[in-house]
Amino acid sequence: MSELKNDRFLKALLREPVDVTPVWMMRQAGRYLPEYRATRARAGDFMALCRDADLACEVTLQPLERFDLDAAILFSDILTIPDAMGLGLYFETGEGPKFRKPVRTARDVDTLPIPDAASDLDYVMKAVSTIRSALGGRVPLIGFAGSPWTLATYMVEGGSSKDFRAIKRMLYAEPEVLHELLDKLADSVIDYLNRQIEAGAQAVQIFDTWGGVLSTHHYKKFSLHYMEKIIKGLITEHEGRTVPSILFTKNGDQWLELIADTGCYAAGLDWTAEIGEARSRVGYKIALQGNLDPSALYGSPETIRKEVSRILKSFGYGSGHVFNLGHGIALDTDPEHAKVFVDAVHELSEAYHNC
Repeated sequence: MSELKNDRFLKALLREPVDVTPVWMMRQAGRYLPEYRATRARAGDFMALCRDADLACEVTLQPLERFDLDAAILFSDILTIPDAMGLGLYFETGEGPKFRKPVRTARDVDTLPIPDAASDLDYVMKAVSTIRSALGGRVPLIGFAGSPWTLATYMVEGGSSKDFRAIKRMLYAEPEVLHELLDKLADSVIDYLNRQIEAGAQAVQIFDTWGGVLSTHHYKKFSLHYMEKIIKGLITEHEGRTVPSILFTKNGDQWLELIADTGCYAAGLDWTAEIGEARSRVGYKIALQGNLDPSALYGSPETIRKEVSRILKSFGYGSGHVFNLGHGIALDTDPEHAKVFVDAVHELSEAYHNC
């Protein structure tokens, strides 16, 4: 593997000194880029794009050609594991992901296989190795997976949900069934992320998109517990370097101290959190990632720069901050505004590191 030319991102996750604050964007390879839309049209559909290593590599690299980003993230989907479990993943135009065979009963859970990531999800590993080779050490590559709770919400609901009625019914009426499902998913995610690391991922992120719909009591039992199990099962050293892990619970700021105790290297924050207050709560225990409101990119260049400046000032001096959006970039964002954002982070953060 090529020597890493830009390791700001990894250094910041380890709270080591950097020259400027590193930045990347969740969903940075996506529908807001016209070149992505063209590649997806060539692929035919979303999952065909994910399953073609060369095309997945192409779209992963597209934002790096436009923006001075400090990391690439694997182009894939969080629902690859449930798909490999045989649930029949498909995408309905305008409605998001759906499963032909949702998981609703104890028998459904009992018969659910734990996929072998190396064989059942080999197309993901091929994409990781292809992207890593194509990067040539330009920036680090991030691998990722959905959290067990978030994956379970899609599997039990049969797709996206606004009220999470089916999975919350299972949580209250048959908690032991849900725990069995979450345990299987945690084991699957451990294998999946470790295979990504072996294939070339240099950091990993767990997306707990729907952890924030739970009460504190249930967040601890049904989401955080299983993410902690994953963190403890991950490869932490590969190719002579530490492989940092990032845990991102949307709407999870109130549980920041609990997240820091899992053993992860960094916590992702959505835009509702005040990053300076978050830093004062966790000190030097973990790094923080975030947390510009993605909607800020609808603003003028001056507005975007002001928001970047405000967040940098809130975090303060020193390392331990990876700048990101508080969630994924919106599909109707002007790419030129994304460039303003990335450039502003590098330009305005230099003063916070040379002191």
